[in-house]
Amino acid sequence: MTKRISVLFCAFLLTATLKAQVSGYLQTQYQYGEESASLKVGSPNENPDESFNRIGIRRGRIKFIHEEKGITGVVQVDFTEKGLGIKDAYFNIKRKEFDFVQLKAGIFDRPFGNEISYSSSKRESPERSLIFQTLFPDERDLGGMLVLQAPKTSPWSAFKLEAGLFAGNAISMEADSKKDFISHLSFTKTFTKTITLGLGISYYNGGVYQGVENVYTMKGKEFVLNSDSSNRGQFAKREYLGCDVQFSVANPFGKTQLRAEYLFGQQPGTSSSSKSPNTSVLPTVDTYIRDFSGGYAILVQDIGTSPFSAVLKYDWYDPNTQISENEVLAKADLFYNTLGMGALWRIQSNLILQAYYEINRNEKTSSINAAEDIKDNVFTLRVQYKF
Repeated sequence: MTKRISVLFCAFLLTATLKAQVSGYLQTQYQYGEESASLKVGSPNENPDESFNRIGIRRGRIKFIHEEKGITGVVQVDFTEKGLGIKDAYFNIKRKEFDFVQLKAGIFDRPFGNEISYSSSKRESPERSLIFQTLFPDERDLGGMLVLQAPKTSPWSAFKLEAGLFAGNAISMEADSKKDFISHLSFTKTFTKTITLGLGISYYNGGVYQGVENVYTMKGKEFVLNSDSSNRGQFAKREYLGCDVQFSVANPFGKTQLRAEYLFGQQPGTSSSSKSPNTSVLPTVDTYIRDFSGGYAILVQDIGTSPFSAVLKYDWYDPNTQISENEVLAKADLFYNTLGMGALWRIQSNLILQAYYEINRNEKTSSINAAEDIKDNVFTLRVQYKF
């Protein structure tokens, strides 16, 4: 059976290559982490009392794009030593007679904020911020959306509205009848050929299935249980608000870029995690509802006209904003922040070397035996090749 699937997939690749534009990139990296670090390549630490290192392929992407009569089809797959996976599979319809509106459907990036849709091949930090990894696992979702934007000749073309309905559990098969609404309104404009400004606001309104009747919500500084039998089979509200800004300016020291986002809202999770669903299996554990906030700011400074850039990034995630240090009830409520520092060397147009060090810090509290910072700093050395 596996051999048959491999043959069929190879046939698909050959057909797609003949009829479509093909592009991709490969990221091979070495990572060194402290004893409790979570690395993105290789297996977990074999000796929890010592630092460890791994080498592997972080991303091996191949994208196929086919365009015909106003319809674009996109399929992107990911090859690594861990296996093969689908990343994108969607079509986009944009007709000349209705050039202000597009229809997009399939598996694609959720239209929330800026960092989700900012390509991994361009991103100056190895990974997205913790808050996006937690709230938007896999970045993508299954759904459909409309994109409204005036033609480039219009003074209104700087504005763009994306809005759609999504399954709500990343790229896994849909497991319930609830749809989530996601929207992003953005403004992007270039001034005097050297300054570019982008602004955006995002909104997410959805739900998480409650597999049992026990639902915990915060009242004051503690969780209060509601065990009404009618809770089973209902949906806990999942609601986010976000704002984002992007600014770049060309100057004698080199191009300077500043990007930032801030998110807040309500997130249903479990006693041990605030992560959003990314599986087709409906939950069968108690539901914990928390108010959260978080975001990031990143500064990228090109070094004159050289191929080098310096990077500084700070991101944070507070999964439960209603409590502070010694009021923390579980590890799922701990505040996290990361300071990242790195450098990029664009060796040639399609080859980049990246070095990046992350200092990860968590809230310290004596209330749950977490009086010390977890030793989980990470160093990443990555080579990326695009084709």
